[in-house]
Amino acid sequence: MGRTYHQGRLLDHIHLRVHDLEASRVFYRAVFGAIERLEAWGENDDAFWLDEFYVDRANDFPSRIHLAFQASSRGMVDRFHADAVSAGGRDNGAPGERGYHSSYYAAFVFDPDGNNIEVVCDAPTKRSAASVEVTRL
Repeated sequence: MGRTYHQGRLLDHIHLRVHDLEASRVFYRAVFGAIERLEAWGENDDAFWLDEFYVDRANDFPSRIHLAFQASSRGMVDRFHADAVSAGGRDNGAPGERGYHSSYYAAFVFDPDGNNIEVVCDAPTKRSAASVEVTRL
C-alpha cells in the first residue's frame, strides 16, 4: 500500500523569462492543452499565464530551469511529448517509465529557450481534491 502525504501550496508562482515570447506561447499552449489545463489561460501582448505560471520576455538572460507538470494519465504524457515537439520543443526523453519510484511515467522536452519541461503521471493515485481553491480576504 502507498503512503499518504500532504502536498500543500508550497509555491506562490513560477515566472519564466524567455527570448521569444511568441514561440513560447505556442509551445506552452500545446503543453497545457495536452494535459487538459487551458481553462485558466490568460494572455496579453507582453505575457501569458496559467494559474501560478507566468511567462514574459527576458530583457537579458532567459530562465534555465526544470519544470514538471502533473498529468492524470499516461496518455496525457504521451500527448504532451508529441504536441510539445510539434510546437517547437526538442525531445529530451521519450515517454516511458522512470526508475525514480514505482509507477513514475514521464516525458521530457526542452522548450524554445532550453528549459527542461517534464510531464509526469504517478497513477494510480487518490487525491483528496482536484485542486486547491484560494480566496483573497
